[in-house]
Amino acid sequence: MSAQMVIFLVFISFALLEVVTDRFLHKEGEVKSDGYVEIIGTVILLGITQPFILYLAYIGMEYFLPDAKDALIGYPVIAGIMFLIIFDDMMQYWWHRASHTFPFLYNLHRAHHNGEYLSVRTVYRNNVFYYFLMPSLWFSGILIYLGLGWIYAGYVAVKMTVIIGAHSSWRWDAALYKIPQLSWLMWIVERTISTPSTHSAHHGKHADDGITNYKGNFGNLLFFWDVLFGTAKITRKYPKKFGVENLPTSNWPEQLFWPLIKTKED
Repeated sequence: MSAQMVIFLVFISFALLEVVTDRFLHKEGEVKSDGYVEIIGTVILLGITQPFILYLAYIGMEYFLPDAKDALIGYPVIAGIMFLIIFDDMMQYWWHRASHTFPFLYNLHRAHHNGEYLSVRTVYRNNVFYYFLMPSLWFSGILIYLGLGWIYAGYVAVKMTVIIGAHSSWRWDAALYKIPQLSWLMWIVERTISTPSTHSAHHGKHADDGITNYKGNFGNLLFFWDVLFGTAKITRKYPKKFGVENLPTSNWPEQLFWPLIKTKED
């Protein structure tokens, strides 16, 4: 089974769980433009941006470093995984953190937080240029050229399973927190990978609710980066409201295509 099929099945599974336990469509706080941002952003990312970046990185390496092709083939699988964890996941942590630090990058990322709900629908919700500039995607293309293509396929399937699960409004960790015998295991899990609790805190709307950590909890696959670099907040709770306090209004074309389209004073 291909990585794309695994990711699709995981997405559908969590979407169905949202249908059963919450709502997949017509989320509380949702407005009509949210659907436009999510559908258009997802289609452009998966159909154009991501494959185009991987292709450009590949042919760029082929042109400038032709002798490096498949240079990592023969390395232990664990070494290949570590290359991807560092150059893809850790780099994405720093890119995500930078996007909450520098105004220009935040304008490319704000669409992800503009919706006042959390769902698998928001996983790929970002400005189209946000992903095009994301260093981790370019590094992944380079690593594929160096021979890690088949390892990348398995890695990205695992990574997207964690990310989709962390964004879902179906909170898989909530039931596990209630089992005293698993407390020690969940202590490890929540400091290792992103969970609904730790990631929902990043999407919380009110900074004073004791849960929200909008300027932290940046991890994608590994929450460990937040622990390591001092941006982690773990409460085992979930914000009641999502979004961003005092966020200026922005219509869906601006969310997707800023700075080409601007509807407000910058």
